[in-house]
Amino acid sequence: MSAQKYAVIIPILNGGKVWVECVKALQQQMPQPDQVLVIDSGSEDGSDDAAVNAGFTLIRISKETFDHGGTRQMAFGILQDYELLVFLTQDAVLAAPDSLAHLLLPFADPMMGATTGRQLPRLIAGPIEAHARIFGYPTQSNTRTIADRGRLGIKAASISNSFAAYRRSALFEVGGFPQKLILGEDMIVAARLLQAGYTLAYVGDAKVYHSHNYTIWQEFKRYFDTGVMHDDQPWLIKDFGKPEGEGLRFIKSEGRYLLKNAPWLLPSTMLRTLAKYGGYKLGLKAKKMPLFLRIKFSMFRHYWDE
Repeated sequence: MSAQKYAVIIPILNGGKVWVECVKALQQQMPQPDQVLVIDSGSEDGSDDAAVNAGFTLIRISKETFDHGGTRQMAFGILQDYELLVFLTQDAVLAAPDSLAHLLLPFADPMMGATTGRQLPRLIAGPIEAHARIFGYPTQSNTRTIADRGRLGIKAASISNSFAAYRRSALFEVGGFPQKLILGEDMIVAARLLQAGYTLAYVGDAKVYHSHNYTIWQEFKRYFDTGVMHDDQPWLIKDFGKPEGEGLRFIKSEGRYLLKNAPWLLPSTMLRTLAKYGGYKLGLKAKKMPLFLRIKFSMFRHYWDE
C-alpha cells in the first residue's frame, strides 16, 4: 500500500534551518511522494527558495489569509488526483526514510480514514519538552473507532497535522477541514471521521522529530486558544467528553518523570500547570472579553482580525 500514489502538503513561514532539515528528510523517503505542495505565507528567510530548489510545487499566499483549516482545505482542493494526502509542518523532521511508508501502511484497510505518527522530542529538547512527547506519543501503535469514545473520551479523536495522513474520499465525506478555526482542525476532522464510521490509526513505527520548548507564557496562550476552540465547537466536548481526565494523567506522569530526571524543574512545572489551566478556562470565556485581551492572550493574533 505504501507504493500507492500520495502527495505531501506543508504550510511554511520562515522555517529556518529546521525547514532545511525537513526538506532533506523528505527527499530521502522511499517511496518518494508523487508531489509535494508547499504553501508559503510570506517567508523572508529563503524558505520558499529552498522548496523550489528541492523540486516542490510552491504556492504563495499572504500571511493575513493563512488559516489552519482553510489553507489545508485549499491544498485538498488543488490535489484532486491523490487519494492519500500527507500533512506535515515546517518543523517536523522525518526520522527515517520509511517514516511516510509506515504512516500510509494502515490505509490497506478501506475504512481507515486517517493516520498519525509518533512525534519524538528534538535532540536538543529539555526534560519538560521531552516528557510531553514521551507521554503523548508512545511506542505502541493503536487503532480507534467510535466505539472507543467511552473509554478514551476526547483522546479518541487525537491526531496532529504536524504528521498525519488522510484518505481523500473520507475527508470529502465529512466536509474537509473547517475554516476560520483558531486551531484543532485536525481533531475536528478526526472526530467527524469517527462519527462517520471510519477508523483512525496511531502508527508508532512512523516517526518524526517534532517538539516545542514553550515558555510558561506561551503555554498559557496555547491553552487559551484550545479553550477558544472548544467553546467554538461545543459538540466536540458534548460528544466526546471533557479533557480534564487526560490533563490529570499528564500532570501525574510529568511529576514522576521530573522527580526522576530533573527534580529542580518541579517548581516551574507547577506554575506551568496553573498557566495551562488558567489559559484554558479563560479561553472558554473569550467571547466575553474585550478584543485587546483576546489578542494579547492568543498565539494566533490574525484569528481575531475580523
